[in-house]
Amino acid sequence: MHYTLKQIAVFDAVASFESVSAAAKKLSMSQSAVSMSLSQLEHLLGRPLFIRQGNRLILSHWGQWLRPRAQKLLQDAQQIALGLHDQHIISGTVKLCSSQTAAEHLLPRLISKIDNDFPELRIEIAVENSDHVAKEVLDYQFDLGVIEGRIDDSRLHQEPWVDDHLVVVASPHHPFAKHHKTSVSQLEQAKWVLREPGAGTRRIFDAAIHGQIDKLNVWKEYEHVGLLKALVKNGVYLSCLPYLDIEKDVAKGELVVLTTPELNLNRHLSFIWRQDTGKNPLRDCLIAEAKRITRE
Repeated sequence: MHYTLKQIAVFDAVASFESVSAAAKKLSMSQSAVSMSLSQLEHLLGRPLFIRQGNRLILSHWGQWLRPRAQKLLQDAQQIALGLHDQHIISGTVKLCSSQTAAEHLLPRLISKIDNDFPELRIEIAVENSDHVAKEVLDYQFDLGVIEGRIDDSRLHQEPWVDDHLVVVASPHHPFAKHHKTSVSQLEQAKWVLREPGAGTRRIFDAAIHGQIDKLNVWKEYEHVGLLKALVKNGVYLSCLPYLDIEKDVAKGELVVLTTPELNLNRHLSFIWRQDTGKNPLRDCLIAEAKRITRE
């Protein structure tokens, strides 16, 4: 079997963009050259690698099997090329998709350390809620994800990174702010603004109130933590947010953390990746550095 790295690269690009034209633009090739290369690879393998759905090319069963192996092959080829040019052994790009809290509070320091200690290692980042992070990793759009809480999918490996916890917050002028502790019955009476369904923060909060509050009075749901904080500061709402996101606001006296002993709001941030992607020295390096900075 005489397939080429170029054919593998074409396959991987088409799988990423679900489009021959977009893959051609990314690879600086003509559409006809991309189509021919893909056709030749399918002929060599004797299997259809894509299924057409409207204007999209979706991976077939065989294409899904091939994708992680193709990416590993391309990564190894890149490492060989860089090694032959006397560059650092940790060289290449890691595509990382992260939940909002980690992206804002943890990843900037990690990226700075990677840039300083491993200048040939590049990190491409996107920010989504935890459910979308998992979906993007499962769809091979990213090598690595950072999520909040647990993910129950046997196709994904989950590696704990750092412990964190959520808190219920209110304006200093809210009636509950003067209480020594806030009961479940009081929380049930309150007006809430919360993260959207699918966010790791929301999932953990929903689990904490399950069986304790029958119907929560949720007025608004938003993706952006900054908007939720502003609504709480300027209104009569409560919210439940990561402590990392509100620590500075509490120090300034703009928000108050309510004591809610009946709710378990502990959680952890974790890395996830597909089980079938095998060993990856770039991923291992990034995770090792991430754990190191949180221990310092």
